[in-house]
Amino acid sequence: MDLFSRSWSALLAAVADLSDEDFARPSGCAGWLVRDLVCHLVVDAQDVLITLATPTAEEPTRDAVTYWQVVEPPTGDDPLDALIVRLAAAYEQPGLLKFHLDDVGSAAGRAAALADPTGRVGTQGQVLTAGDYLSAYVLEWSLHHLDLVAHLPQAAAPPAEGLGHARELFEGVVGAAFPASFTDRDALLVGTGRRPPTPAEEAALGAPAARLPFPVG
Repeated sequence: MDLFSRSWSALLAAVADLSDEDFARPSGCAGWLVRDLVCHLVVDAQDVLITLATPTAEEPTRDAVTYWQVVEPPTGDDPLDALIVRLAAAYEQPGLLKFHLDDVGSAAGRAAALADPTGRVGTQGQVLTAGDYLSAYVLEWSLHHLDLVAHLPQAAAPPAEGLGHARELFEGVVGAAFPASFTDRDALLVGTGRRPPTPAEEAALGAPAARLPFPVG
């Protein structure tokens, strides 16, 4: 749960440091500007609040790894993705979007800090312990932090410990370990298809290279 808090706090701080001009730059999410990504983070924060406020006595059906699945690469046809773009544009002023994320995001962070890690919560028809749910979200925060700074070289990078945990989760989801020569950042970027592997990386990967990418959702 500490990793959730550190990863989320770092992402919120990175957004807070953005200039208004940065919101119109592309993000690492194909087809999304930075403002679209930040709007998605507002929805993510709402999901965290809703999930932590949805206790259940049922047995867990997922853990931090199995919460995620390899999904089809995004095509741009997802209605929710299109809705995010329209919502982001409706804010008009980046400062309003920043304020909303800080408001809802801070509440999500406080709720996470207060959660009983052994308590069970329900989300998307599945049951996890709160600890596993929050652990799973380190992958979400780490990937989206990388997306945020993809075209903003001056922006702060995700915390190293969060990237390390995100890599462990990702490798568990796809059932394949990336070579030690890959940094955690590169394993996540290449593995999820956010950038293609270099020839050297492809050679180091061997057979799994033919299965790339592994989008998770």
